[in-house]
Amino acid sequence: MFKAIFPISIIIALRFLGLFIVLPVLSLYALELKGANEIFIGASLGAYAVSQMIMQVPFGVLSDKIGRKETLFIGTVIFMAGSLICAYADSVYLLFVGRFIQGMGAVGAVGSAFISDLVKEESRAKAMAFMGIIIALSFALSMTLGPVIGGNFGTDKLFLFTAVLAFLSLFLLFFIKNPPNIKSAAAGKINYINLLKDENLYRMNITNFLQKTLMTMAFMSIPIAITQQFLWDKKELWHIYFAAMIFGMLAMIPSVVIGEKMKKSKEMLLVGIVFFAASYALMGYAKNELFFIAGVVLFFTGFNIHEPLMQSLTSKYAHVKNRGATLGIFNAFGYLGTFCGGIIGGIFLKYFGMAHIFWAVFFTCTLWFILILTLKNPSFLQNIYILVSQTAQNYENYLQNAEGIKEWYIMGDTLIVKFDTKKADEQDILRALKNSGGAEL
Repeated sequence: MFKAIFPISIIIALRFLGLFIVLPVLSLYALELKGANEIFIGASLGAYAVSQMIMQVPFGVLSDKIGRKETLFIGTVIFMAGSLICAYADSVYLLFVGRFIQGMGAVGAVGSAFISDLVKEESRAKAMAFMGIIIALSFALSMTLGPVIGGNFGTDKLFLFTAVLAFLSLFLLFFIKNPPNIKSAAAGKINYINLLKDENLYRMNITNFLQKTLMTMAFMSIPIAITQQFLWDKKELWHIYFAAMIFGMLAMIPSVVIGEKMKKSKEMLLVGIVFFAASYALMGYAKNELFFIAGVVLFFTGFNIHEPLMQSLTSKYAHVKNRGATLGIFNAFGYLGTFCGGIIGGIFLKYFGMAHIFWAVFFTCTLWFILILTLKNPSFLQNIYILVSQTAQNYENYLQNAEGIKEWYIMGDTLIVKFDTKKADEQDILRALKNSGGAEL
């Protein structure tokens, strides 16, 4: 599994490294540009999220039609162009334009769908966790390199570095093959209205929106508070982010074990929400830098409890023929949250302050906690993997009408059947397939 997903994980990690590396110092950099104010800085911080939100679903649908690899290539080229515009921006308005174009290369959902295609569903959380750890390492590296490079050479050099990383991703992409084509998917043909109305998917979409909102608010608030309130130099910010990410990466391991192995994904999402509320309480009312740093650490711990589970959960609720589109909608909600977080964070910092941010977050997290309480864990869904002969067709009628079978499709030479263990038995399904003459058992 890891050999299959490692190259695509590296490409995704390079993409996120390019996005993350500017975050620790971007708000400070934007303050020095023509036309800067707190609200427009927040808009520039989240501008890429607006175009990401708009383009996630089209890119997800495109990847379902022309292939994951080809779509990744197109998105990376667009991202590289936006990075170059940001590097040469002389006003906050041009910075906004560059960030917007960066976001138009919306391949987050494509990368997640790519990995979902490469591994069995039972291993998907491990694969997502592995990808999450690689991304977290790139995040920790960016939190270290961003303040150092930006502080010593200028934030414009960070955007040039981002463009170089995008070019490196294009080079690596040539060595990756597309996953096997899905030849048949008789179950689970869902229209886009149903994707938005699905009781589990809309809860995951809202979760992604709120998580990314709080993340951007944190990135908006932390560097300004630590430099203005506690008088740190921006070159020293990496100490805080690096410590926070170490704790965050350690939190991923119990998150995957408890969430996937023990089938308690919903419960881990609830724990993360509690961590978010507590972290903003510490940051909002910190009278010294130690309490503020503790809040930052707590926030990234909660964030990384969520991170390996959310994509995996969403892909489990998605039907295979709509996986790219489903993850596109999921990521679009996340990027909408990223943009809203920048705007909301800027407004609160300008007019209210960190303590009022906490109360807004506490109220939001309370409603969020209640919403996730009603999420259904996918604990009772299981997959069967069966080699199928090239000419056998007799199993289709059985699979279309059998009780408890949620979805089936053929990937390569393997028939994959997802069923509800409360309504169907694995051995009964295998016997029926064998009797149909449609499977080699």
